[in-house]
Amino acid sequence: MQPIPERPSSARAEAPAASHDREIESLAEFDEVVAACGSLAGFRVQAVDLTERTEVLLSVDCAGAVFLGCPMHPEAAARTRISGALVFPPVPGLPFDPYRGTLYSPGELFDALDAGYEATPDARAYAWFQRTKADGDIFASMLRAVHDDSVSDALDELLAGARVVGVMGGHAMARGTAEYEGAARLGRSLARAGLTIATGGGPGAMEAANLGAYAAPFDDGMLGEALRLLAPVPSFAPSVTDWARAAFDVLERHPAGGPSVGIPTWFYGHEPPNAFATHIAKYFANATREDGLLARCNAGVVFLPGAAGTVQEIFDNATPNYYESRGEPTPMVLVDEAHWTDRHPTWPLLKSLARERAMESRIALVDHIEEAPEALKRLGG
Repeated sequence: MQPIPERPSSARAEAPAASHDREIESLAEFDEVVAACGSLAGFRVQAVDLTERTEVLLSVDCAGAVFLGCPMHPEAAARTRISGALVFPPVPGLPFDPYRGTLYSPGELFDALDAGYEATPDARAYAWFQRTKADGDIFASMLRAVHDDSVSDALDELLAGARVVGVMGGHAMARGTAEYEGAARLGRSLARAGLTIATGGGPGAMEAANLGAYAAPFDDGMLGEALRLLAPVPSFAPSVTDWARAAFDVLERHPAGGPSVGIPTWFYGHEPPNAFATHIAKYFANATREDGLLARCNAGVVFLPGAAGTVQEIFDNATPNYYESRGEPTPMVLVDEAHWTDRHPTWPLLKSLARERAMESRIALVDHIEEAPEALKRLGG
């Protein structure tokens, strides 16, 4: 399995003309750019604490630079503005950073879990969203938009050059079931084939696929042990705290697992993110999240049994494949014939739409989850 490509920080100092190469997202990168360039002119500094770099800010050229949510001493902020920089100060009192330069980690979102899920940054961000989403405050809506754009930027940087396969499916799939185990084995198989797994980042089938990717570097027995540890807490209801603690128990017993991406949303904040996605791109706007998730699945998508949300994702993915608006259609594999032809008859409509179009050779329906990796490969994923 190939890790998600990392963009070397040194490239930023050597090639400031490219947009991503002008972004500074850590103190180490800040120091590297100053040492290499002797200037911050034209750079964008995101959410880096610069309170210990006052002398540098008082001496280097900052013309055209932009500082997004960077704590700094008042004299440094004043000097950078005078020298031609734009300074957007941190916003106090928020449970999230709208200017963040990286994706979330499970540990960050579930920090303070020992005090109960309600105390975590994830739960507090959802509570803030619930308070502000309908109040018409343009400042709150701006903060949400800036945050989501920052997350998209970080996601693009992380996935640059990766072959990404999506695994979609219902949030109600319970731990301890054959279906959950099958989804986990699917994630492991795809990750071992060198693909980067991307899911909706929530519980159920999404968690199972991220768990499988996490288990990919270990021997086969690790996944069986993880499934046994998780089974006593089958769902995030009634206790998100207990559900999350079971996952972190697995992570503590088996640290440094394989990478994958989860892309959840606070729009459905009653569903917590899962802890097995090593990189979490969490959004406030569900429409941005849904479209962005599917658009980044350049190696195709596997759709496990689900209900309204999964049906929506199938046709959100089918539309650009139908019109070829993102280029050549990408593979779509639906799993469980009875589910997609009888229970929720999505397959007949998808097949009808694809007839005599380029996407016709890029769709498949299989009955068993074990058939999905081969079907994806056959379709060009």
